[in-house]
This record gives sequence, C-alpha cells and structure tokens, in this order.
Amino acid sequence: MELLKMLSASEIFAQILSFFLLLFLLRHFAWKKILGLLDKRKERISAELKEIEDTKIQIAKIKADYESKMVLIQNQAQVKINEAIEEGKKINSSMRKKAHEDAQDILTDARNQVKYEVSKVEEQLRDKIVDIALSAARNLIQEKLTEEGDRKIVENFIKEIEKVE
Repeated sequence: MELLKMLSASEIFAQILSFFLLLFLLRHFAWKKILGLLDKRKERISAELKEIEDTKIQIAKIKADYESKMVLIQNQAQVKINEAIEEGKKINSSMRKKAHEDAQDILTDARNQVKYEVSKVEEQLRDKIVDIALSAARNLIQEKLTEEGDRKIVENFIKEIEKVE
C-alpha cells in the first residue's frame, strides 16, 4: 500500500496504458508466430513420442525373437551334447572290447610261452637224467661190483637226481 502511495495517478495510468499497448502489439504482431512455434513444438514432441513407442515395439519384437532363438540354440546345443555323450559311450564300449580282446591275446600268448618253456625245461631235465643215468651206469661198469659199492653208487645217483629237481 505504501508503494501505491508513492505513485501518482498519472504514473499509474501511464503504466496501464503501456501495458495494454504492449499487449495489443504482441497480440497483433507476435501472437500468431508464438502459437505457430508452440504448435510445431507440440507436433514434434508427439512425433518423437510416437517414434519412441514404435521403437519400444520393435525392441520388444527383437527381444522376443532373440529369446526364441536362444531357446532354439539351447535345444540344439543339448541335442549336440547328447549326441556327443552317445558317441563317447560307443567309443568307450569299443575301446573296452578291444582292450579285452588284446588282454585275451596277451594271456593266450603268455600261456603258450609258459607251455613252451615248461616243455623245454622238461626236455632239458630228461636229458640231464639220461646223462646222470649213463654216468651212473658207466661208474657201475668201471667199479667192482660189490654190494657196498653198488649202494654207494645208487645213493650218489639219487642225490644227483634230487639236486636236479
């Protein structure tokens, strides 16, 4: 109120007249341009909002497509893994079968080798017994035929046989 007391009536009237004159000039020269600018801005914002909504829809479609492809890829990967597991089982089975066959071959070869070695040792033993028997017979013939001498020769023969065994 004190501000109004400081102003005179002519100053207040000049202020009001200036205000209406400025309002008239703005309305006549700038109002349409300002409204045109606001309308253009409104249209641009609505176009951008529509573009954003379209982009969201496209993103949702791409996301759905991506998820379906991921499910498809996961299914294909699982199929490949199962195939690899089956292939591994087949390889494992064939390797076990081959190893068993190889082991049987080795065992058969070892048995044959043992039989061969046993027959060889038996032959050597037979030859040794024949040599000892011949040696004993030779000694019997060369020495006098007394009972004590014959016993000693037979005992020596038995000792030599025991050494060989």
